[in-house]
Amino acid sequence: MSSNYYTFPIGIHKSEVPFAPKAEAETSCQLVGAEEADASFFRAFEQYGISLNRPQIAAVRHNTGAALLLAGAGSGKTSVLVCRTAYLIAVRSVQPQHILLMTFSKKAADEMRGRIRSLPVLDARAAGGVEARTFHSFCLQLLRGRGYRQAILGETGQKHIFFKRLMRELLLQNDYEPETLLARLSAIKLQMISINDLPETTTEEKELKLLFSRYEQWKKDMDKLDYDDLLLEAYRLLRDDPALLASLQSRFQYIMIDEFQDTNQVQYVLVQMLADKHQNLMVVGDDDQTIYSFNGARNDYILNFEHQYPGAVTIVLDINYRSTSTIVGLGNAIIQNNKLRKEKTLLAVKPKGVNPSYARLKTTQDEAQLIADTIIAQTAQGGKRSFGEFAVLFRTASSSRALIELLLTRQLPFIDFGDGQLFYDQWAIKPLLAHLRLVMDRRNFDAMETMLPTLYMNREQAMAFIWNQDKQRAKKWPLIHLLEYPQLKDFQKDKIKERIKLIKSLTECKPAAAITQLRQGFYDQFLETSKRHEVTEHKEGLKEVLDEFEAAASTFDTIEAFIKYIDDITDKHAAVQQQQKHEPNRSAISLMSIHKSKGLEFPVVFVIGASEGILPHSSALAADKHSDRSSIQTGNDTKAEALEEERRLVYVAVTRAQEELYISSPALYRGKPTELSRFIRSAFVAEQEADAGAETALAWICSSDSCQVWQRIITYEDSQAASRACPMCNSPMEQGTKVLPKKSK
Repeated sequence: MSSNYYTFPIGIHKSEVPFAPKAEAETSCQLVGAEEADASFFRAFEQYGISLNRPQIAAVRHNTGAALLLAGAGSGKTSVLVCRTAYLIAVRSVQPQHILLMTFSKKAADEMRGRIRSLPVLDARAAGGVEARTFHSFCLQLLRGRGYRQAILGETGQKHIFFKRLMRELLLQNDYEPETLLARLSAIKLQMISINDLPETTTEEKELKLLFSRYEQWKKDMDKLDYDDLLLEAYRLLRDDPALLASLQSRFQYIMIDEFQDTNQVQYVLVQMLADKHQNLMVVGDDDQTIYSFNGARNDYILNFEHQYPGAVTIVLDINYRSTSTIVGLGNAIIQNNKLRKEKTLLAVKPKGVNPSYARLKTTQDEAQLIADTIIAQTAQGGKRSFGEFAVLFRTASSSRALIELLLTRQLPFIDFGDGQLFYDQWAIKPLLAHLRLVMDRRNFDAMETMLPTLYMNREQAMAFIWNQDKQRAKKWPLIHLLEYPQLKDFQKDKIKERIKLIKSLTECKPAAAITQLRQGFYDQFLETSKRHEVTEHKEGLKEVLDEFEAAASTFDTIEAFIKYIDDITDKHAAVQQQQKHEPNRSAISLMSIHKSKGLEFPVVFVIGASEGILPHSSALAADKHSDRSSIQTGNDTKAEALEEERRLVYVAVTRAQEELYISSPALYRGKPTELSRFIRSAFVAEQEADAGAETALAWICSSDSCQVWQRIITYEDSQAASRACPMCNSPMEQGTKVLPKKSK
């Protein structure tokens, strides 16, 4: 192991690594006696290689009534669902067509159908009679059966093209991003809110309502439905057609829902409607893995299941088959600090294995370097591991910038499971980068076009004017043509002169300093005053992207070198994307957000950015009662809810690892010192949760019981010191954290 990795996080002093209790060794082989009526069923499965544990057996045997299966990470829930399906048919004599299984992804539905077909106790006809589908395919089949013939609008690119064209028509093309508009619209629709009922009290609200209404009308004119429409139209169909609903309720006597924690409001209502007659509803999920609140998923659907279905049985699948005991133990230690959860502790089947490792690096660049070195070392050891065995998980795409660029530079194979967009192609970065390009080449017309919206001018019209004027009378600074632009007010002309002067002044600047001056000069204010951006994207997210842009520039001495680097990285990235198209099955490192990783597993996992401000994210730390997150489900303040979901994210990330887990924590983030993530720290040190309005700080704390002295750690170098003597009593000081008093308003 590299000397940069430690068994405990820096500043944590504890003699034991968290580990999970060992699971009971007995399975159906010992737990189901030969004298029991269903013994032959379990014997057949054992010969097939499936031996169920005690809670799995209880779940498979569950007959009538509602049941909640709390399926911990790696607990074999899919096996339980397919085995229970077989049990209902082979032992309970339930007709296959009376069983409905619903899940969220096509891959999961296909796997479930395939496993049901391969079971030893079912023939092909019985296996084929079971309805196993995703929510969307079930709803589509239902709609098609009732005469709906609309085409499905699944292609994201087509939606983006429509919104871009519409925003051009409304002169809003520089104010909203199609991705964020679609995400916002989806969240509204999945909460079953009508577009007609949206507020119109501000200019931005009126614009959004108009954009959304035009999009819905466009789909209607094109005779198309999107994926959200499938759910909503199915709900409306069942609501308005009691006979159809009654026939489905009669048919589906047993309903099983996988990944129940990901259910949104429309899906939840559909499930309730279908299960209302027989109440034989089994939902399988893990409240500790509810991480999709932005998509409408609600933790309280699991937490309040017994209230919705009185008398429901709760079965806890608490044996983890995926990970080593120390990985499961760390996950337990992290998630136990959440208050809004079902109490459970996962047990482990695998032995202790390699302890999770921790690294405290100065920057994200150092973090990337260590990860690349670790992967190279493991893949070079006589083929110990292949690149495909590694996954790197991160909270936000900005956190992965340094690593992606290093992998491109070192030519290490990787697959980015994000949107495929390079960091420098983000809309918030492009105008700043355009200004840097104009520093190098004042006649760069492409850059000019990109930066024009920051002068509050229509891009197409202003650019056409510049081109036309420059053809007649070329200027060293073509931007100066705008001073003759019709109907410009004097203050607008002054702004143009100021901008040209600012760009000229940056010629000798280092790129990071140039970006700082551009931000301070106008760009931060430009973003701040645009409430449209605030509507669709959190302010903290924008600041994070811009701070990361400065961090990327900080390692270069000249603007020219930085731009050359960006162009080189852009070319390398395009080449890698082309290679992935031609070699989709090559062994490669997986890079993905924690959200994307749920449901997956990898032999080796790196969790990067385990620092305050990243995990938990700054947007969660800034959440308050006035944010747009719902506080309905808990009655608690929004910040507490946001932090609990952030902790669930860390839990999901940790439990993706099968054999080895590496957690790294940058000490500097966005140019400022930051401490180890509270979620990692609390797994080792029992501490009272800080008040929602208070802040914590990394500090040197005197170890003497009679001395209360502590000193805040400000610099990275200070955080790396091996020890320090107390200035008052000379006793050793230890690294820890202190809760800072609230700032007065």
